[in-house]
Amino acid sequence: MAAWKQILVALVVLAVAAAAWLRFYPGAHDVLARWGIDWTYAATRPAETGAVNAKQANGRNGGNQRVNVVALAASSAVINDRLQAIGTGRANASVTVNPYSSGRLAELLVESGSHVDKGQIIATLDSETEVISQDRAKLALQDAQAKLDRVKSLRASNAATPVAVADAEVVLAGAKLALQDAELALQRRSILAPIAGTVGILPISAGNYVTSQSAIATLDDRSSILVDFLVPERFAAAVKVGAQLTATPIANPSYVYTGAVSAIDNHIDEKSRTLLVKAKIANPADSLRAGMSFGITMKFPGQTYPAVSPLAILWGSDGAYVWQIEDGKARRVPVRIIQRNTETVLIDAEIDNGDMVVTEGTQSVSEGGAVRLAGEEQRAADAAAGS
Repeated sequence: MAAWKQILVALVVLAVAAAAWLRFYPGAHDVLARWGIDWTYAATRPAETGAVNAKQANGRNGGNQRVNVVALAASSAVINDRLQAIGTGRANASVTVNPYSSGRLAELLVESGSHVDKGQIIATLDSETEVISQDRAKLALQDAQAKLDRVKSLRASNAATPVAVADAEVVLAGAKLALQDAELALQRRSILAPIAGTVGILPISAGNYVTSQSAIATLDDRSSILVDFLVPERFAAAVKVGAQLTATPIANPSYVYTGAVSAIDNHIDEKSRTLLVKAKIANPADSLRAGMSFGITMKFPGQTYPAVSPLAILWGSDGAYVWQIEDGKARRVPVRIIQRNTETVLIDAEIDNGDMVVTEGTQSVSEGGAVRLAGEEQRAADAAAGS
């Protein structure tokens, strides 16, 4: 076949396809109007257009006959915004215990995994030197006190000057301070627990020589667990101290714990665009450990939107819409779907709370067409009978 014949056949096929699209596609005229091609309306005679529209209206609604539909009142609902993050748990308080001074570790009084109270002795260092120093300070104190007593008795008989009495009092005060220093040095040979908590694995044993840098034990207060997690920048203004949340251990998702935000950082990290948040989770059963990973979930109340039945949502060439009943007539209202739930759909539309929206019989409804709610005649008859 010659090339010009192939081109002619292709043009004929395109013309037929365009005519069919213009004739049978409902939104064809709207599409052409958006393109600025409105000559198709002029090509249709007004009388024919009116006849066709009247015929379609009569065929759809049966003239002025009202269409029976089922409608439900629109309600309002709040969209829930949810934050999900991964956090790392740590103890409410964690302390590494170090001695105040150097010496030989004489005795460990706790075991790994045991619970200790605040101020409890967990270990002792050799203290022979400190005991001797304390005894020497006690003797010095006794001697100073005796000298002061003698000077005061001599002063009573004018055998001693006031200066001698003052000197004896200074010596006595120095002896008291020396005794306090010796007692403190002896007391610090006993290593005390600074917090109440659980003892970790002991890194040292009795008999080792330790210094002030040596770790004797680690204590964790697990009465509650602190969880550190990062919040995206868009939630920074919504997170408040005291806000409730749920934490699920990643290793054991069958357990869910409730907690609250305990601290919020004062700036957003410019590299990750996230905000550091700390939450506190109660741990009464001591089932949680520091270092565990948690899935954090927080819910924030969002904006309020109209809520309609999923059956009310229809789709056209220009998007989703619903049929709203106003003064006994149907009005097509375009909508934008915000959130789909189990029983309702949240939409952004010009619909108020309580407006009736068609859910069944939508195929017979037209713009401005008269509608009758299902059961309306029966309700009217019952009202008339009652009156």
